[in-house]
Amino acid sequence: MSVEVKAPMPGKILEVLVKVGDQVKEDDEVLMLEAMKMENPIYAPAGGAVKEIKVKANDNVETEQVLMIIG
Repeated sequence: MSVEVKAPMPGKILEVLVKVGDQVKEDDEVLMLEAMKMENPIYAPAGGAVKEIKVKANDNVETEQVLMIIG
């Protein structure tokens, strides 16, 4: 079963901390999002392998935009 990692708020991707194929555990940091001049870590909602990364550093994202798929 795949799980989508979504942006909790609009902002800019500062850093992608994982790559496709990496194994992550629930609550691992996977991305760093800048919003309102603050760095906000984005955590994996579930464990599994990173299947797809839909953003890169410096991308602007909107609330609820899918950033990554973990499965």
